[in-house]
Amino acid sequence: MKTRVLSGLIMLPLLVIVILNGWVLFAGCFVLSIMAVFEFYRGFKELAIKPSFPIAIGSAVLLYLIGFLGHYGSHCEYFASRDWMMLWVFASMLACLLYLFKINERKLEDSMVTAVGIFYVIFFCYHLAMIGMSEFSIFVWLVVITAFGTDICAYFAGVCLGKHKLCPVISPKKTWEGAIGGVLGSVILCGIFAVIFARPYILHCLIIGVLGSVISMFGDLTASVFKRKMGIKDYGNLIPGHGGILDRFDSILFTAPLVFYYIMLVIM
Repeated sequence: MKTRVLSGLIMLPLLVIVILNGWVLFAGCFVLSIMAVFEFYRGFKELAIKPSFPIAIGSAVLLYLIGFLGHYGSHCEYFASRDWMMLWVFASMLACLLYLFKINERKLEDSMVTAVGIFYVIFFCYHLAMIGMSEFSIFVWLVVITAFGTDICAYFAGVCLGKHKLCPVISPKKTWEGAIGGVLGSVILCGIFAVIFARPYILHCLIIGVLGSVISMFGDLTASVFKRKMGIKDYGNLIPGHGGILDRFDSILFTAPLVFYYIMLVIM
């Protein structure tokens, strides 16, 4: 019980960041992504793989600088700066490949894991910052609701009704009953949110509730796959009872891009 209370207190500042939204969320996503990619790289230590944390930091700085300058100049330009984003992709991949030039010291895996960390952790997390800086910033809450709502509802549904294993090799405790309960819970919570805060977008919120719930479970399972391959239980111990930053936000890394692209391709 004490562990759960302590975990809740640690998570409070993160909730405040979401509430304040805007530039506070933008800066918060930058810090969290740096912490999360550090945990991700550290997990490969036992496999004797050495990704480059400095390259990841440099990539994150460039990405958020592009976002800052794009938004600061014009609201529309923030989402239209595709050329700059392609430059970031090129620069990040180039840095990962050049990392191999010390051929006697580094393996192919070192470069590959460096790239995976940049795109899986830093780039995916960046979508949450972009939602927060858009005119649909309130949809940040849909990212949080679908990710955490699914996790909580799936847990209780699994405990009460779970009998059929979902992915026993990847995550033995997850069940089909829990997954269904997670989706239903996410839809209900997103519907309640829409009725109170986003009435014109009720249908969109319900659709995001379904899609976001499913993809959040994929995010959770993906993180479990990585940890099984690394031979670790948690990415860190920053949050008692939950592990590290990446353990808590693995599903958000998948739901944030989904919500962002839904806004861009369907709503706008």
